[in-house]
Parts: sequence; structure tokens; C-alpha cells
Amino acid sequence: MSGSSLFKMRLVHLDLKGAPPKVSYLAEVFPLFHALGANGLLIEYEDMFPYKGHLRLLRAQHAYSPSEIKEILHLATLNELEVVPLVQTFGHMEFVLKHEALAHLREVAFFPNTLNPHEAESLALVGAMIDQVMELHPGARWLHVGCDEVYYLGEGEASRQWLQQEQNNKARLCLSHVKAVASHVLARHPATKPLVWDDMLRDIPEDQLSASGVPQLVEPMLWDYTADLDVHGKALLMEKYQKCGFRQLWAASAFKGATGVSQALTPIEHHLRNHMQWLQVAAHGPADTLQGIVLTGWQRYDHFSVLCELLPVGIPSLAVCLQSLLQGGFAEDVKTRVENFLGMPSLEITGFTSDILALVTQVGLHLRSSVDEMLYRDRYVTGWFSSYHRRRKLIHPVMIQHIQPQALR
Repeated sequence: MSGSSLFKMRLVHLDLKGAPPKVSYLAEVFPLFHALGANGLLIEYEDMFPYKGHLRLLRAQHAYSPSEIKEILHLATLNELEVVPLVQTFGHMEFVLKHEALAHLREVAFFPNTLNPHEAESLALVGAMIDQVMELHPGARWLHVGCDEVYYLGEGEASRQWLQQEQNNKARLCLSHVKAVASHVLARHPATKPLVWDDMLRDIPEDQLSASGVPQLVEPMLWDYTADLDVHGKALLMEKYQKCGFRQLWAASAFKGATGVSQALTPIEHHLRNHMQWLQVAAHGPADTLQGIVLTGWQRYDHFSVLCELLPVGIPSLAVCLQSLLQGGFAEDVKTRVENFLGMPSLEITGFTSDILALVTQVGLHLRSSVDEMLYRDRYVTGWFSSYHRRRKLIHPVMIQHIQPQALR
């Protein structure tokens, strides 16, 4: 194995939707990220960004403040982690389009996930979002504009009418919006290169992709989180993108959040195998074909889903994956290095380890059954502390004497 990684850039993805870490916690883990081999961060803010003015409604109640964003960027700089912000601009727009004031910009009126690409107001909206994010990220070399999983594209009324015209198709519709967003980024922030997820581009014919002008504007990020990733298929896809004119390509793996929408514990072996496959992909093509790799760590599958593995639970998997990328594989010496970094006497790749994981197991698998037993079968709880009472924070004081001892057992 070699200490010279096949990936020049190794970015840890911080998916902030649902459970953004405190800045004090990031101050503790950024040095660990750096020590493990990361040299960048892909920060997906979603509604945790402090949008202002007419965009203020997009920010969650517990969003970071501008000063906290600046502190995060300062901490990243101290730990030699280059920050790439991510702003969704096409699909996964639930946090934007759920609001009644913006619902008219949905591609399909009933679904808040995809933006209507025909409305001038749509481009103005994402342009304003981009500009506010870039205002707090001056000098960013890259900006990720999402554009993945644009479900129901072409099914809105305006799209249906547009698609009836000769030579119009869904691929052209998708490419036109990606081009418009990328053009905005480059016009307003010429030193910043737009990145996009590649799934909406994969099946577009080479000639159409080449003629669209998109390859000259963006760098695609090929993502695949499976343990049995098709190495040959990825090599062919990279070759296709290069023929179409894309100058730089990126890879995206996963260290957590990709094996189940309600997954509580991170299956390290799955994620290690995923990264071993990506190493084969990188070795398959010419040197420097891939600009870098993003180790994604999804917090939840979309804006409305439950949380999956939280960041602390995924740290052992992240450590294994980063070190494997850095060292070119995972052998006993790499395992020992990871154990030393984490302060763990023994790391189980095929099981679940650490005090944090044990606690999650206790809460998720053992405590739940006893809580359910109490909530649904205890006469005092069902009669005097039902969901109706809990929502209204009402309880007869006498009943506390019956319920409290059982709750504290």
C-alpha cells in the first residue's frame, strides 16, 4: 500500500439538515478529520443557513448565525480543510417549496421537491440563495449546486406544454436549467466553479450533452454508495463525460447515511467496501482523471424523513474510509492507525463498536420496548398521560405519583 492517495482532494460531507452539530463540537472533530486525511469539507446547509431579507423564511429556527458560519470557516482554515458550500437549486427543494409563499414555483403543484424551471422567478430565487451563501464564503473555489434526483421533472403543466414542441425533451429541459444556474454562478462569482451531482446527466446521449454547453460550465460529481459498485461501468461513464467536454470529474462515496432511511448504527464493512471500489475506479483511468472524492455522510434522506445515523456514530466509519483512501487500502497496519486515532482498543469492521454505538444500541433496541410497554399498556399513562395530554402538557398531579416511579426504573 502507498501513502500517496489516488484522490488529491478528500472532502468530508457535512449534511446539516435536521441535526446541525454545535460549533464547539466541530471545533473538536475538525482536527480529527485533518489527522485522518481529509483536506476539505462539503457543507450542505439546507435550512441551517442564516438566510436574510426575503429569504428569511427558509432558515430553520435553530439555523447557524452569520457569526457561527464565520467561526466554522475559521476552524476549517485552522485545520487545513477547504470549504465547498452546497446549495440545492433544482431537486431536493422541499425546504424551500414547502412554504406557501413559494409553492407556486413547484414543478408539480402537489410535490415540493422539484423547482419549476420555466418560471423566471425560479432562477431569481436560487440565484438569490446562491448569492447569500457566497457572501459568507468569499473566495470559495467551488460551489456545489446540487441538481440531483429531480423527480417529476417534465410532469408539471408548463413542462407538458413545452415538451409537446418539436425537439424538446426532458434532457434538454434539465440541461437548460443546470446551464442557467451555472451561468449565474460564473457571472456573479467568476472565480468559483459550479459542481453538480451527476445522476441526471448519466443517461443523456453524448451528442446532446456535448452540444448543451454544460460541460464547459460545471464539474460533475459521480456518486455511488453501494458496496458492489460497478468499477468498469464507472470507468466507461468517466470516459463518456470526458468525451463530452467535462474538464474535471469528481467521485462521491459514503461513510454513513446510505444504507437505510432510519438506520441507527453505521455498517462499517459496507462503507469500507464502497471506498475500496472507488479506489479501483480511480486506478482504472489516467492519473488525475478525478479531481477528488467527497465522502458523503447523509443525515436524512430528504427534508421530511427521519434522521439516520448521526455524525458521532459515523466517526469510526469515516476514520476507516479516510485512512483507506489515504493509504490505498485497508490492512492490519491501517486498522491499528485508526484504532490509535480514535483511542479504541479494538475496532470491529463487521460489527458495531465504541461507547457511543453501545449507547445508541441500548436506546434504539432495548429502551424502546420498555417505553412502548409503558406508553400503551400502563393504565395511568393511557388514562391520564395520553398523547392528548402530552401535547397540551396536562396531567393530574396525583397521577405523577403513580407514573414517575415506573418512568425512573
